[in-house]
Amino acid sequence: MFKKARIKLTAWYLLIIMTISISFSAFIYGTVTMEFQRRFDNIERRLELEELGLRPPIGDSPYFLQDLQESRKNVFFILFYTNGVILVLSTLAGYILAGKTLSPIEVALDEQKRFVADASHELKTPLTALQTTIEVSLRDKKLNIKEAKEILKSNLEETLRLSKLATDLLTLTRYQSGNGNFTLSKSNIKNIVKDVYKSLLPVINKKDIKVKLTLDDISLNINKDSIYQLVTILLDNAIKFSDKGKGVISVFVEKEHNLLVIIVKDNGIGIPKKDIPYIFDRFYRVDQSRSKHEIDGFGLGLSMAKRIVELHKGTINVESTLNKGSVFKVSIPLNL
Repeated sequence: MFKKARIKLTAWYLLIIMTISISFSAFIYGTVTMEFQRRFDNIERRLELEELGLRPPIGDSPYFLQDLQESRKNVFFILFYTNGVILVLSTLAGYILAGKTLSPIEVALDEQKRFVADASHELKTPLTALQTTIEVSLRDKKLNIKEAKEILKSNLEETLRLSKLATDLLTLTRYQSGNGNFTLSKSNIKNIVKDVYKSLLPVINKKDIKVKLTLDDISLNINKDSIYQLVTILLDNAIKFSDKGKGVISVFVEKEHNLLVIIVKDNGIGIPKKDIPYIFDRFYRVDQSRSKHEIDGFGLGLSMAKRIVELHKGTINVESTLNKGSVFKVSIPLNL
């Protein structure tokens, strides 16, 4: 599809360039021809006068007339070959320009195709589980109320997973679509982190892990909701990948030069070096076989986190060592 579009764009570029080139050549050719014609007329008058004996002979005038005619032909061929060169160069330039024009569109379309493929794959798993459970239950003539409730409970869990996936996909799409309604307002980072901590406290207590907060009192222009989501993603990941009863998580908020810095550090299972370059890719999940527990999720959180940071013109980095833990560092300019 893009190859055809590129050829069409090349043709349009070529048409525009050649129209200008031919128009310019026609003007030059017309001007030169008029000049030559004027000279021809002068020569013809002189020759006529010579034949009438009104002027002395002018030597090789007939040969001079022949030269002018040859010059006229030469001008035509020079312009013809020049336009040929322009045609070749214009074709190459148009093809290159068409490629540069279509490149961002092609990347966006490829990204959309991957997004649909990945989303379809993620949706297929819970839908298949729901379908299988329902079909088996319908065929079971001895199904009692207690078993039916267990099946409904399992189906509800899968439905909730589907609902969360749909919400995450919509959120990620909103962030990736550009700035959109991404409004900034003066907000206090310390308060945002505290609110996130309070919302995750039940999970923290359930896993019996410690979370230490070291928060400077910093206010700046940010999108409060997205930063809340960013901190939630990072802290929730740290909780998930920490061992029950042994995990220690440290959250720092501080100034570093003209940057706001948010650091989330854990002593969890860590990330293999080979996986680190890909952890911010959509739907990418690290091999869970190294973990004692299955980690729930779709691999969308860190993709959203990265996009949120990018929308704030910041950066996010990670350092991790297997079985020792990970450190995520977010840096956002204080003056947005």
